[in-house]
Amino acid sequence: MKKDTLTVGTLAVGLLVFLGALSVPAPAQTRIYVMTDLEGVSGVYSFAQTRDKGTPLNVQACEYFMGDLGAVVRGLRDGGATEILVIDGHGNGAVLPHLMEPGARYITGRPRPGSGLWGLDKSFAGIVQFGAHAMKGTSDGVLNHTQSSKTENRYWYNSIESGELAQCALIAGHYGVPTILVTGDEATCREATKFFGPGCVTVAVKKGVSREAAVLYSFEESRKALYEGARKAISAIPKCKPYVLDLPIKARLEYLEFTPGSPEPKLLTKEWTIPDALHLFDK
Repeated sequence: MKKDTLTVGTLAVGLLVFLGALSVPAPAQTRIYVMTDLEGVSGVYSFAQTRDKGTPLNVQACEYFMGDLGAVVRGLRDGGATEILVIDGHGNGAVLPHLMEPGARYITGRPRPGSGLWGLDKSFAGIVQFGAHAMKGTSDGVLNHTQSSKTENRYWYNSIESGELAQCALIAGHYGVPTILVTGDEATCREATKFFGPGCVTVAVKKGVSREAAVLYSFEESRKALYEGARKAISAIPKCKPYVLDLPIKARLEYLEFTPGSPEPKLLTKEWTIPDALHLFDK
C-alpha cells in the first residue's frame, strides 16, 4: 500500500510538473537594433581616420571599430538579446565583413531607403548607439559635429539644440523604441544622459582633450567595459523610455555655405516644420 501511495504521488507530481511546463510562456523575443558610427570608437581621434575611405589610417580605424563592435555584440547576446541587427551608420562605411562577430546581422552599403534607420520598427526592444560622438560645439567632444563637420551644421528641434544622438533617438522614439546603450567618449556619454536619462547605459572609451585630441584607453579595458555595458543594457530596458518631442516639430538649422572665390563662408539659417520624426531630415 505504501508502495502504491508513493507511486501515485510520484505520478501526480510528475503530472503537475508537466502541466506547469505547458503553461510557461515561450521566452520573449528581445530584438536589438545597433546604429553605429566611427568617430566614437576606441583609438579614433582624428578626422583623417574617418573621412578618407581606404587609406591606411581609415582601414586601421575600421579594424578598431570592428573590435569594439564585437565586444558589444557578445555582451548583448550574453545579456539575453535574441536577435541583433547592426547598421553601418558611418557616412562612408566602417564594417569590415571578414571581422564580423557571429550572432548578429550586418547592414552596409548605400543607398538605403527610409529615414536612415533601415529596418527599424516597433518590434525592437531597444536601440544601441555605438561609436557615437557629441554634437557640434562640444568643447571636449572628440570629433564633435552634427551631420557634417565641413558645413558645421547645428540643429534645434522645438528650440532644443540636438546632435546625432537625439536625431537617431527621435526616429527610434517614433516606433516606441528606447535608446538603451550609448558608447563613445565622455562628452558623448554626458550628452546621452542629458537626453535619455540615467536609465540609459553609457560606456566611455576615451576622454576628449579637444576636437582632435583625446586621452585613450587600452583596447583591453575598453572592450571589457563595452561587453559589460552591453550585457547590462538588456536588463536596463524596462528603465529606458523612448525619446519623443511634441508634434509637429519646429526645426532650425544653421550651416556654413562656401562660395568659390570668397575668403569667408556665409552662415545661413533655415527653419521648417516637421510632421513627425520620420521626416526629420526633410527640408
